[in-house]
Parts: sequence; C-alpha cells; structure tokens
Amino acid sequence: MSETSTTISDLSRKKPEASRGVGATISRNIAASLLRVAAISLVALVLPSYLAHHLPVETYAAWILILQLGAYVSYLDLGIQTGISKFVAEYHAKRDDATAGHHASAGFALMTLAGLLGVSLTFGLAWQVPRLFSTMPANLYHDVRISVMLVGFSLSFALVCSVYSAVFLGLQRYWIPMTILVVNRACFAASVVAVVALHGKIATMGLAVAIVNVVTGSLQVVAWRKKASHILISLRSVDYRVLKKMARYCSLQSIWTLGMLCVTGLDITIVGHYDYVETAYYSIATLPTTFVLLIISSMVNPLMPASSAMSTHRSVVEMGEFLVKITRYATLLLLLTGLPLIVCGYQILSLWVGSEYALHTYKYLRILVLANAIRSLCAPYAAMISATGRQGAATVTAISEAVVNLSSSLYLASRYGAIGVALGTVLGSLVSVSLHFLITMHFTHETMVISRLRLFRRGVVQPAVVAIPSIVLLPLWWSPAQTLNPQLTVAWAIGTLICAWFGVLSEKDRKDLMRFARSVSISAPSA
Repeated sequence: MSETSTTISDLSRKKPEASRGVGATISRNIAASLLRVAAISLVALVLPSYLAHHLPVETYAAWILILQLGAYVSYLDLGIQTGISKFVAEYHAKRDDATAGHHASAGFALMTLAGLLGVSLTFGLAWQVPRLFSTMPANLYHDVRISVMLVGFSLSFALVCSVYSAVFLGLQRYWIPMTILVVNRACFAASVVAVVALHGKIATMGLAVAIVNVVTGSLQVVAWRKKASHILISLRSVDYRVLKKMARYCSLQSIWTLGMLCVTGLDITIVGHYDYVETAYYSIATLPTTFVLLIISSMVNPLMPASSAMSTHRSVVEMGEFLVKITRYATLLLLLTGLPLIVCGYQILSLWVGSEYALHTYKYLRILVLANAIRSLCAPYAAMISATGRQGAATVTAISEAVVNLSSSLYLASRYGAIGVALGTVLGSLVSVSLHFLITMHFTHETMVISRLRLFRRGVVQPAVVAIPSIVLLPLWWSPAQTLNPQLTVAWAIGTLICAWFGVLSEKDRKDLMRFARSVSISAPSA
C-alpha cells in the first residue's frame, strides 16, 4: 500500500500541470453533464405529471409505448458514438486531427447504415402494434401506428446526426452537445403539452415530437461546421482499414448496447404485452429511476474520453487508484439520490402524479431503484475499460446479465405481471456486479491495477454507511400508510448527510470536492 501511494505521489509531483488540466476538463464536462441531467429531470418531472392529469390512463399508456418503440432506434447506435469519441480523444491528444477525422468519417458511414436500419425497424414495429399490444383499446391502433413511424423516422435521422455530437465529446467539449440536448428536451415538452392542451390526437403529438427531433438533429450538424470542422466528417474520407478498426471496436460495444436493450429497453414493452393496464404506472416508476441513472452518467460519461487520453500517459497503478476514488464517489451519489426515492417514494409520487398513481407505482419504484443502484456500482469500471479498449473482457458479463434479465422478466411477467419484470431486473443486476468482480476484473490488469477486495471495500462497502439512518427508521416508512413526520424526515436527511460527509469521505476527499465545486462554478460560464 505504501509503495503504491509513493508511486502516485511521485508521479503527481512530476506532472502537476497535467493533473490540473485533466481535472479542470473533467470538471467542465461533469458540469455540462449535470446541466443535461437538470434539463431531462425537469422534463421528466413536469411532463408526466401534466399528462397523467390530462390523459386517460389507457391513452397515456399508449403514448409511453410509442416513445418506447421509437427509442429502440437509438439502440442501433451499437457503440458507434462511443467509438468516435474514443478515437477522436486519443488522436486529438496526439495532435493528429487528420487521423481523428478518418475515424469520425468511418463512424459516420457505420451510423448511416444504422439510420437506414432504424427506418426498417420502425416500419416493422408499427406494423406489429396490434400483435404486440393485443389488450390495447382497438381505437388507438391507427394513431399509435402513425406516431410510431413519425417518431421512429425522426430518431433515425437524429441517430445519424449524433455523429457530429460524438466529435465534440471526443474533443471533451461537452457544453455544445449538451446545450443542443437541453433545447431538444425543452421543445419536446413544450410541443407535447401544447398538443394535449389543444386536445390534439396522439398522431399530432407524434408529429410535433418528430419535428423537434429533426430540427435539433440539424443543429448538431450546424454546430460541427462552425466549431469542429477541423475534424473532417465525409464518406469520401472513409479509409477501409480504419473502417474495419471501427467496426471491430463497435462489434464489442454492440454486445453491451444489445445487453442494455435487454436490461432496460424492453421492460415497458414486456409490461405492455403482459399487463397493459399497469403500463402507465410502471412507466412512472421508471422515471425517478432514470433520474438516478442520469446523475451517475453525468459523472461516468466524461470518464470515457478522459480515460482514453489519460491511458496514454498514466501508469496502470494510477488508473487503478483513480477507479477506486470514482467508484466511491459514484456509490455515494447512488445512495444519496436513491435512498430518498425508497424512503419517501410514496409521498414524492403523491405530490408528483397524485395518490392514485402513487398507490399503484411505489412498489415498482422501490424495486427498480434498488436494481439499478446495484447494477450501477460497476459503471465507472465499465466506462474506463471501454475507454481503454478492454471492453471485450466484459463480454461474458454483459451477455449473462442480458440473458438472466430478459428471461427472468419474461417468465416472471407471465406469472405475476408487471412486478415480475421489476424482479427480473434485480436478478440481472446481481449477476452483472458479481461477474464483474469475480471474472472481468481478473482480465483487465494491463489497463488498471487494483485489488478487487480493496475496490469492493473502499468503493462499495464504505459508502453504504449512509444507509444506516434509513435502516434504523425502516419500520416507520416501509408501508405507504406510514410516513415519517416532518421532524423525523429532517433528522433522517441530516443524519444521512452527516454519515456521507464524515463517514464516507476523507479529509482529502472533502477538500477535493470543495475544489471541484469551485472549479465548476468558475469554468462553466467560460466553457
């Protein structure tokens, strides 16, 4: 342990300016990601509440399924955006923008094929709507089919345009694509609310969303032309050898992407097929869960290009120590955002979508928060091995989680309805984390050196201290008929924060976080 600490401190003294530069860049990018989280969370807070109060449950369920089917187009990314940002980051760090452009162009060629596949997929899903959702009211089929095609086609176009945002991610200039995303979410919410307020049909809602997707997709192209055109993107610049390299990298990433489809992308569709009446309630439960995942992604996503650049000049010991610190922070963040949803979930849902929705939803919410918190424990590790080209070592883990999650969700849904889908997610999460620690980490020592026991103890067990106040008060909040009174709620919140500040974070961690907060406040406006 002392040798490791000495090595890190020696290297830190040799490269203080580089360390500060990397830290400032990551700070700016995390700030941009937090803006993204704020925008998406605001939409996720306002829009479902409005729709739940202004649409019948059956119609709201149909709209959720339209968005879910359209979103399947995004899974055709198959790791292409990640590949572009990774290679652009690497070659830009080496001051070789020409080669970075060859990789971006290769990614553009692959993404164009993905967009065409998206159009075909959309046709197929729209055609199969009555078979997929046989218990949906028949009078909704026509409008649902039209909306699926409109949303799916527009997302196929946006998928191709996302190549231009991937270049900005590789250049670690997060503020540009994140600003465009904020515009997209704001316009999406405003257009849907306007259509519902004017008593428009579901097909009109689909048209409004499609227009927003096409416009904001075009904004990505315009931003690239003005700010990053030195990274050339053109089909005429595609190099066959680079194309093969990109395809090989993306083939491994695609396993992860398809795994994510099985883990998080099919839940609502499975509920709609087996238990349509619960679709609206289950979808409400997924939104706060998504908020927790977005918070984690705001920390993890900037690690991708940063880790790619760091791996070119940092030792494997430094990379391992960096993983421990980021995992501890991520786990702490998971608990601080997830515990309020578990402890006060019924009350939060009642204020948000009303007591009727809350009564049906809270049981799904607790299970989904727990499941996604478990599977996100290894999110920093997954991001770092992906960024350093070692994601192949996690192939077995990704496949195993996907198979367990999908098969158990289908089986349990056929037996128990929507609650079975949520329980299937828990089983898949446990498999994922267990296999990462038992198998995957054994094969990534050339990328980062760290004791698995130390990572688990420092990165997972130590942050769990913040759950102590919740466990102590469990008898007082477990049932929706029981609630913490205001005084106990304040005491619980203060106790949880005290456990986090003094029980999880060291003095150095606290100073680092304060420094990070100052750097974000200073760097965000100038970015």
